[in-house]
Amino acid sequence: MTPTNDYDSIEKLETGIPGFDFLSQGGLPQGRATLVAGTAGSSKTVFACQFLVEGIRRGETGVFVTFEEPPKALRKNMRGFGWQIPLWEEQGKWAFVDASPQPGERPLVAGDYDLGALIARIEYAIRKYKATRVSLDSLGAIFSHLTDSAQLRSDLFRLAAALRELEVTAIMTAERTAEYGEITRYGVEEFVADNVVILRNVLADEKRRRTIEILKYRGTDHQKGEFPFTIIPGQGVVIIPLSAIELEQHSSDIRITSGSTELDRMCGGGFFRDSVILVSGATGTGKTLMVTEFMAGGVANGERCLVFAFEESREQLFRNATGWGVNFQQMEQDGKLKVVCRYPETTNLENHLIMMKDIIQSFKPNRVAVDSLSALERVSTLKGFREFIIGLTSFIKQQEIGGLFTSTTPTLLGGSSITEAHISTITDSIILLRYVEMYGEMRRGITVLKMRGSMHDKDIREFSIDNQGMHIGKPFRNVTGILAGTPMYTTQSEFERLSGLFEQEV
Repeated sequence: MTPTNDYDSIEKLETGIPGFDFLSQGGLPQGRATLVAGTAGSSKTVFACQFLVEGIRRGETGVFVTFEEPPKALRKNMRGFGWQIPLWEEQGKWAFVDASPQPGERPLVAGDYDLGALIARIEYAIRKYKATRVSLDSLGAIFSHLTDSAQLRSDLFRLAAALRELEVTAIMTAERTAEYGEITRYGVEEFVADNVVILRNVLADEKRRRTIEILKYRGTDHQKGEFPFTIIPGQGVVIIPLSAIELEQHSSDIRITSGSTELDRMCGGGFFRDSVILVSGATGTGKTLMVTEFMAGGVANGERCLVFAFEESREQLFRNATGWGVNFQQMEQDGKLKVVCRYPETTNLENHLIMMKDIIQSFKPNRVAVDSLSALERVSTLKGFREFIIGLTSFIKQQEIGGLFTSTTPTLLGGSSITEAHISTITDSIILLRYVEMYGEMRRGITVLKMRGSMHDKDIREFSIDNQGMHIGKPFRNVTGILAGTPMYTTQSEFERLSGLFEQEV
């Protein structure tokens, strides 16, 4: 039980559902009923079960009233989350009130059916097990029995009043016909719930995205708007409250090496220990090489390093590293390096984010690399991708870990990518890798575009790649338009004329 702030006198019961207690600013109002509405497949039943599960883990007991699925099916379906419902039933921590239709049972007409007997059964179960939490799934099933709206309203009032009288905190689920429209199919929220929570499973750009919104919280405050959530096997509903991200992380003046002595010099002495660096370039410009050298530099200094790869397999990464004189396999055997390879299409971005956070928390690295963020764009909407970027970046900063992300530009000679547009403002450093076409030959250029809080080299310098890695050379001279993707060679006389113009202005 968590007291709310001074102007809010309603006490709240912590649900224990990850992320929900933050959105609701403390949990569900205690002793009240909350309507959880959503379309088919929006995880209403999982939410209702998890509400009881988290209560049991806190030493409470719960009653689950089922109007649709029989208890046998629920026990089986929830087994995948690791919830031992049969064991809790034996221990008297979980009780079912089965109001689901029996096989072959004929529907009863109004007048032959009311909720009086059911309410008595619910009250009996609550008193017997001293339950503090109740879940009812789903109210819509009642309407197949009750067609008289006056009787329905009266019975639902009786049910809500009985739950309030018993001082239990309840969740009632109800179906919606559309993701954005009427709150429920039958309009029950008007007379049964003090609070309304909406679960959505929206299809956008051929991709599903789950969100949760607290629509109404009578007499108490809550976070406004939709927030992404996902369903994790062995865990259940996990909400990602982006509004919980706060700019409170500490800033360090300690420098870490990029793995390249010359690049460290270009960056004013290396990267800051808790900075996030974006490396942007076309395919083949050396982004994965920079990741490899970033990891090798960390291991050489006794740091723990973690790589998330979304484009290449472990075998490819290890082979590439070996080709540049870096032994990833030995680093892993020494416990200094961990390489995690996943194809973006294996799951949604919310699951990827939670997986990455869990691995970071368990491995506790000093530096993290993600190669590449661009690969993750194709499995999400733009809004979902931006939320993923913000969530990952803020988490790494809060852990005070050095992060290096790579991004692929849409054309060989440069151009801004979707990834850059979403992440450039929240990164501390941006390094651009570019192809430069000169007299029929393709060369490579590198420049430090941004280095927050530090002086850095402003030149665009040529670099080469061989079996020893990256070698940064001299700046390009007499060449303009490299970053714009239209490099042009200027003669020495033209270069001197332009330089003279600037000297005259000064």
